[in-house]
This record gives sequence, structure tokens and C-alpha cells, in this order.
Amino acid sequence: MSANSSQTQAARRMTLMSNAPRFALGQMVATPGALELLEQTGFSALALISRHVHGDWGDCCAEDKATNELSVRQGMRVMSVYRLVDAQRLQQTPQDKRSSLPTIWIITEADRSVTTLLLPEDY
Repeated sequence: MSANSSQTQAARRMTLMSNAPRFALGQMVATPGALELLEQTGFSALALISRHVHGDWGDCCAEDKATNELSVRQGMRVMSVYRLVDAQRLQQTPQDKRSSLPTIWIITEADRSVTTLLLPEDY
């Protein structure tokens, strides 16, 4: 294989990354419980919102991630799930036990008027 051919194949595999938000957030609000959990765990609301608006849906199942992708394109509600633990603990926790971990949901409404940080039990 020639060097030129290798460069062409590498160019095809490149992924374009952007810092542009994927959708509007509207007004950002948080429930008291979500604010308290963020303070207790030391996680940043801004960092989680950034992940959400850039399409990192957190600990959602594959079906929910696909729904979010469709929702971004069609202007429907978008929801992310973030477990407020370090990456190692998250990986060590079986999928069916992760709901017991400290969790924040972020929901952006379909009309993009508001994005809410909340605990699952606040829903």
C-alpha cells in the first residue's frame, strides 16, 4: 500500500469535532435536590450541561441515545443521565445497579424554552 493510499484511508476515518452546541438550552434551572447533590459530590453543573448540549448523553441506554439523536434533529425533548461518581466506579457498577448511584437528569424541553437539572425522584 502506498503512503498516499494510507493517507487517503486515514482521511476517510477522521471525525469532525465541533464546540458548537447541538441545540438551544433556553433558561437553565435546577431543583433544590439537584443543587444539593452537585454540592455534595463536587460535580460541576456547567460541565454536565456542556456534555448535554454537545451530545454526550451520559449513562443512557443505546435506545435512549438514539431517541436523543432523533430529538435533536426533530426538535423534541432531550434527556441525559449522569451518574455522579468517578469513571472507575461507574464501570465497576453493573448496568442494572447503576440507578442506585447518585444521579442527575438533565432535560431540555421540546420547545427549547428551558433546561432542567433534577434528581430522578424530582420528576
